[in-house]
Amino acid sequence: MVTYDMSKRLGAEFFGTFWLVFGGCGSAVIAATFPEVGIGLVGVSLAFGLTVLTMAYAVGHISGGHFNPAVTLGVWAGGRFETKDIIPYWISQIVGASAAAAALYLIATGKADWGLDTGFAANGFGDLGDGAGSPGGYSMSAALVAEVLLTFFFVLIIMGVTDKRAPAGFAPLAIGLALTLIHLISIPITNTSVNPARSTGQALFVGGWAIQQLWFFWLAPLIGGVVGGIVYRWLGAPDSDAASIAASTARA
Repeated sequence: MVTYDMSKRLGAEFFGTFWLVFGGCGSAVIAATFPEVGIGLVGVSLAFGLTVLTMAYAVGHISGGHFNPAVTLGVWAGGRFETKDIIPYWISQIVGASAAAAALYLIATGKADWGLDTGFAANGFGDLGDGAGSPGGYSMSAALVAEVLLTFFFVLIIMGVTDKRAPAGFAPLAIGLALTLIHLISIPITNTSVNPARSTGQALFVGGWAIQQLWFFWLAPLIGGVVGGIVYRWLGAPDSDAASIAASTARA
């Protein structure tokens, strides 16, 4: 089995997260409402799925293909990642997302009538008006349920399809399709985060309300990711191991 040093793993996480934000948020900022041929909600959802699918195949074998702090924490909770590597991965993911947001900003401002009042694909909740907050005006409680539940299933799917017992070679396809489905469900609710790094990059440029709500788009996905990792660790374990995990959880 080939192993890679930490610098290469972090590089893979940087480029993977960059591509996710640049491709996904870029489709929302630049192409979603382009006159007459805009790709719309379905196109943006597909773009996010394609970014993860392509980079999971390209560099997933180097770093594990997380591209998302909630996935990193979820995989750790599932017993497949070392504690000491969490913060370095998070830093690389945040830097990658922020660099992608900066590149998008430079491109978007090349259009004379473009402005940040469009929301810049930032995540939000509540009806704040003028492109701010939830695209559909959904409350914080609705956003909480959506972000926790969708991140939970995303990590559960990732843990399952990357299990050594799962069919080999298809994991990136399943993960990409899962992220597409997640966006199809939740773009109207929060603009879809399930990824604190993706939320951070856009919020840094939007400022104001997006920065004020950023805590939420760290907390909710991290909760969902941890629960997803723990549940799959129990669900996917052989019966003897599952009983041991359940007993140790009960004692804690």
